[in-house]
Amino acid sequence: MQPTAQQLDIFADSRDVVLRNGVLDQLQRRDGAALEELAAEYPDDRALSAMTVLVRELEGGSTTPFADHAALAVARRHLEDEVVPAMRQVLPAQTVYAWLAPCWSSLAQRAAGLAFRGVEAGNHADSHAGNHAAPLWLLAGEWAAAGDAVKAIESWWRIPAPLMWMTEARYRTCGLDATWPLLAELAWLAPGRFAALLPVLWDASLDALRRRFDADFPGTGAVDDYAWFPAWLLVVKPALAERLSEARVQHGEPASRATALLGEILRREHEGDQHELLGLRQTLSHLHPGLFDTYMATRKVQHR
Repeated sequence: MQPTAQQLDIFADSRDVVLRNGVLDQLQRRDGAALEELAAEYPDDRALSAMTVLVRELEGGSTTPFADHAALAVARRHLEDEVVPAMRQVLPAQTVYAWLAPCWSSLAQRAAGLAFRGVEAGNHADSHAGNHAAPLWLLAGEWAAAGDAVKAIESWWRIPAPLMWMTEARYRTCGLDATWPLLAELAWLAPGRFAALLPVLWDASLDALRRRFDADFPGTGAVDDYAWFPAWLLVVKPALAERLSEARVQHGEPASRATALLGEILRREHEGDQHELLGLRQTLSHLHPGLFDTYMATRKVQHR
């Protein structure tokens, strides 16, 4: 039985779908060989432009080290502004991370020789802070490599951006318990970066604590309140005292001093040293009266 004219039209109309699906299947395997046939037969296909961007990315990969930070910035912008939108247009959402990981890894390898140039003041980084191998390794999901890249930065724990990168790398490799000291240091040094990192980590218990802090902490409501998160944490989760004691105290930051002070207060409470407790509590009340009131409220409940 011969197909009708209408059936032939359907077969013709579906040819572009077959070719397009073939290209997509190959692209998900990081192969762009099928694109040429689609482009030849259907040069106006709606997905052709985005597919071409992805194929060129696969074919044009370079291993040459970046000459400077500006070259890295250009390559990163290309990936973020052109490749990522093209991927989201034609590939399934669940494949995006895995497809991009080798791209980020390639950039990180090429950026390995570039020194960190993020001169920062407070929580504000200059435009070069992200042009370093460490955040690229994080985007690639290569946590150990990210940590190694941060360690090569002199005094990285005193600089907000590298400290944030190391905090994420530590969390990914070792989990939340091992990351508390770095989280505390980040909160003290750069509360804005601390707040920005939490949704990236996407840790259920940490997110629950943040919501509780947002609701209960007697602060101003500004992002700088997060500097007091570690001290508040010792009030509501005193079992973390030993872990938080590993954080490097930043004596110039009242919130850091308050955290160390609360650790000492908890120790004195355990020892029953009431004389020393009186002076320590008075010091805490001077550092943050609202935090002191929160702390004393928990003690009143315990001693009813």
